[in-house]
Amino acid sequence: MKCKIVADSSANIYERDGVDFASVPLKIITAEREFPDIKGTNIPEMINYLQDYSGKSGTSCPNVANWLEAFGDADLILGVTITSNLSGSFSSAMHAKRDYETAHKNANIHIVDSLSAGPELELIIEKMEEVIQSGQDFKEMVRDITDYCKHTHLLFALKNLDNLARNGRVSPAMARIARLMGIRIVGKASGEGTLQELHRCRGEAQSVSRIWDEMQKHGYNGGKVRLAHCLNPQIAKNLADTIHRSYPEADVRITHCTALCSFYAEKGGLMIGYEGA
Repeated sequence: MKCKIVADSSANIYERDGVDFASVPLKIITAEREFPDIKGTNIPEMINYLQDYSGKSGTSCPNVANWLEAFGDADLILGVTITSNLSGSFSSAMHAKRDYETAHKNANIHIVDSLSAGPELELIIEKMEEVIQSGQDFKEMVRDITDYCKHTHLLFALKNLDNLARNGRVSPAMARIARLMGIRIVGKASGEGTLQELHRCRGEAQSVSRIWDEMQKHGYNGGKVRLAHCLNPQIAKNLADTIHRSYPEADVRITHCTALCSFYAEKGGLMIGYEGA
């Protein structure tokens, strides 16, 4: 049986070792340029361009054909998407699932609406790898993945909110206040998959402190943590050091945001996926 894991590019992952994996790219679009979220896209160039660009910018989700191409000819497919409250990626994936199952009567496909983005998807993908390697049957895989998703969380610390404001995710007034006053917003992915503000912080040290407080509040006790930063490795390191002071053996990994997450996190931003209660 051929097994495959498929995720849209909001996961910040283009390839995985030891498993058949495909990334389905989203795109960042303006009236003049397009930045596909694929390996090789120059993230600093994209960020600098968008900072100077005064027109409308936005994102484009994968279509059904993109997902079908990613499915390939697998017999068992486990997929995960960015929250359906920010993108149509999940809807496209579900349409592709139905089309694929019609054409491949014996195929088994499970698509997860992460209600999140970035490093929380990375944790879910790691769980998918685990259940495939365990040799479980399909129903057991789905049960274990569904249960695991109840125990993962996403926090974020954002220095700039301009792109979120342009796309209607936060109010323009909040974006202006954050920019003019140097406020960093710490928030989370809500249970409905929307962005929820938690704290307004002065400086990165306070942001890290608030993030650590929130992690503990939601039951973090030394489990996996995945950190994705946008051109700001120092804040990721500072949080990793904070975690390791309490849990020296914690599995904490740092990576960088790819195009889609860089568009929303913007320069200086940090996204935190972690296992909680």
